[in-house]
Amino acid sequence: MSTPDDVTALVEQVEAQERELVLARFTHDDAWRLGRHLVDLATERDLPVTVDVRKGPQQVFHAAREGTTADNDSWVERKVRVVERFGASSYLVGLRARAQGHDFNAKHQLPLQEYAAHGGAFPVRVDGVGIVGVVTVSGLAQGDDHALVVEALRSHAGAAHP
Repeated sequence: MSTPDDVTALVEQVEAQERELVLARFTHDDAWRLGRHLVDLATERDLPVTVDVRKGPQQVFHAAREGTTADNDSWVERKVRVVERFGASSYLVGLRARAQGHDFNAKHQLPLQEYAAHGGAFPVRVDGVGIVGVVTVSGLAQGDDHALVVEALRSHAGAAHP
């Protein structure tokens, strides 16, 4: 079980990732390339994940690898709703609730079957514009879903890995 210090450090780390991963642009073609890159990473590592990339309200890319089920699609939808409502990654929203000692769904009076503050959905931000989409992975432990999205976004943005 993680300590409050561990959760606080994770919150700071994810906040830094969100500040770092701001793109110059995000077109439909960019969304497709990002989704394809995530599928390529998952294929190379034999990861059973569902990948979803949205630009605004439009789902531009969606793929489900072997080993996933329709339940992963539900997780994607629930995580995306968290990003759209709170303007931060689903992992960060969940970590902040944990750091404050709250149950996310109870605190915000949100139904569990509609909102999941678990890692894997990340806002796509464009410099000078703000959030223009969401990229999501579902199928791994929440920290691993989040890390895979961050890795792909860094690669897409051309940012150096730390």
